[in-house]
Amino acid sequence: MNGELRARLDALLATGQRRILGIVGAPGAGKSTLAAQVAEVAGARAVVVPMDGFHLAQSELERLGRADRKGAPDTFDAAGYVALLRRLRDEDGPVYAPEYRRDLKNGIAGAIAVPADVPLVVTEGNYLLLDRHGFAPVAGLLDESWFVALPDEVRLARLVARHEAFGKSPEAARAWSHGPDEVNARLVAATAHRADVVVEGL
Repeated sequence: MNGELRARLDALLATGQRRILGIVGAPGAGKSTLAAQVAEVAGARAVVVPMDGFHLAQSELERLGRADRKGAPDTFDAAGYVALLRRLRDEDGPVYAPEYRRDLKNGIAGAIAVPADVPLVVTEGNYLLLDRHGFAPVAGLLDESWFVALPDEVRLARLVARHEAFGKSPEAARAWSHGPDEVNARLVAATAHRADVVVEGL
């Protein structure tokens, strides 16, 4: 983490009140990596709550006919995610968030505990700065947003490797990365101007 990001993190932690940091980027850009770095620096003062926990269940995506483009904005429970962010800002007690399990292809409810005394929630996902598909309220619920940008060739190579690691054949991994994932990546890239800072090349 560079000096500017460390200073921004320190400022968020210094307020003494609950703050929410959003980390945004296209598929494969390094959002989870940066979120993990923030959590490592902040230690017990931060909890990571990924947007991915709000993937619609695989069975529901199949019922809706959207399983072949999982990861698109309308394959998430955007309203549920917005409601969670509001709870994280407003509630005095502990809040429980869902976690997405790639091995199960489904979210697990109540898997992430956010204790009341944790001053920083780090949430990461593709659509935190999107102004449609139900995600429009998200930006206003973040105290700060960081957009992770990576050269497309590097990002796509990482994405293909990740899909292979989770069971896709090399051909299927490339087709998904250059197909549905790339459609989503272009949508996400168009929101970069709304971020407080752009982080290059993780």
